[in-house]
Amino acid sequence: MEKIASFTIDHIKLQPGVYVSRKDHVGAEVITTFDLRMTSPNEEPVMNTAEMHTIEHLAATFLRNHAQFGSKTIYFGPMGCRTGFYLLLAGDYDSESIIPLMIEMFEFIRSFKGEVPGASAKDCGNYLDMNLGMANYLADKYLDKVLYRITPDRLVYPE
Repeated sequence: MEKIASFTIDHIKLQPGVYVSRKDHVGAEVITTFDLRMTSPNEEPVMNTAEMHTIEHLAATFLRNHAQFGSKTIYFGPMGCRTGFYLLLAGDYDSESIIPLMIEMFEFIRSFKGEVPGASAKDCGNYLDMNLGMANYLADKYLDKVLYRITPDRLVYPE
């Protein structure tokens, strides 16, 4: 069986960043999948499920309500390895073009206080597994270490 594209990326060289993982053509439309890598794979601890779950709820809510990207958001969710998230947008994008959106989104997550959207038994299948404080912290770290000072090597997968 052939390896899928995401398993061909050198995870030893991969650092936190914003990468185009793939582009799929669905009829005349393009779906761009982004790899929002928040931790350095196999170097630093992975994120715990509670904070990832919280980031997922906040980011999905933010994106779906965004004036420009709400109707273009296909999916936002965690990577199984717990080192980041996938974002799927309708349209043909490069990594650099979504940096302002990612800064806006992670500033929203960093500053969010109060009840996490969808964090109730009625709305979520595991609503107790949330950690807003750590989600705030990880969003701040990603902004400070990656998004505010992103360099070209953090926008294109390493070879």
